[in-house]
Amino acid sequence: MNTPVPHSRVLLVDDHPDVLRQVAEVLSGKFRVVESLPDGRALRQAVITHHPDLVVLDISLPGTSGLELARELARTESAPRVVFLTVHADSDYAREAFATGAFGYVVKPRLVTDLVPALNAAIAGQHFISPCPELEGLT
Repeated sequence: MNTPVPHSRVLLVDDHPDVLRQVAEVLSGKFRVVESLPDGRALRQAVITHHPDLVVLDISLPGTSGLELARELARTESAPRVVFLTVHADSDYAREAFATGAFGYVVKPRLVTDLVPALNAAIAGQHFISPCPELEGLT
């Protein structure tokens, strides 16, 4: 689970350009980022075009929330595995995220340390939650 699969295609969705850049840097050489989106409007088409293995998805997005987008993705054929990257260190959000079928829940302050392990866990069909006091007991 610690070794990234470099051929895994990842689609990023976050409304903060700096976060998208940082995520791309963290994943560089470990995963193949196929596209970065500032919101969910083009997500369905990007999934059809790129066939990502994984989607890194923010919860708080303009327009449709990441939670609703994850529900929509889960209903598609060959749905990519979703890992949430969010500012919400909140057990209620995390429970709802996993109820959508997500495989990971990473809080943004732990992006550098937790995102790659979360994506590797998702590839392996396992769940990952950032270790922080607010999310204890969810694993």
